[in-house]
Amino acid sequence: MTNTRKMATVAVLAALSFLLMFYQIPLIAEFLKLDFSIIPILLALVLLDFKSSVAVLLIRSVLKLALNGHGVETLIGMPINIAAILVFVIFFALFWEKKRDLTSYLLASFLGTLGLTASMLVLNAFYAIPLYARFANFDIGQVFGVGKYLLTMIVPFNLLEGVIWAVAFWLIYTLLTPVLKRYEK
Repeated sequence: MTNTRKMATVAVLAALSFLLMFYQIPLIAEFLKLDFSIIPILLALVLLDFKSSVAVLLIRSVLKLALNGHGVETLIGMPINIAAILVFVIFFALFWEKKRDLTSYLLASFLGTLGLTASMLVLNAFYAIPLYARFANFDIGQVFGVGKYLLTMIVPFNLLEGVIWAVAFWLIYTLLTPVLKRYEK
């Protein structure tokens, strides 16, 4: 694939990922929302490579900040979202990118979901909760209690999110396999 075609593919997938960020489904709590912007990022991994999937992630994030930021909420939430998707994609790059079979996919999905959940537990505890309390006047500790919030909301949300992402991507990848075979690296 030529560099021009690769750059065009990254741009199209980043734009698609950005658009998918507009459709969010609240899970567990109104402010814990699932979106499917990871699908084009994983498609970049399949069609191109890991660096391209990271480029799609970063471009769609910059677009979100520049064109549709919601102030403090976006400034605090976007780095967490980037980290969540990056952790998930890293496991797919490590365990599924080279050997694309069902066993590798299930392993990547399982480890990606666990990695996503663990990283979000740490990032919420040490990054998001203090920043939301300080800059958004939303103190989770006073509303729910930090431990209760992390164990009853963050952990289940991220486990569910990882499973939904894995199932959704598997369905899309399976449906698009005949088309993707023409474009894969």
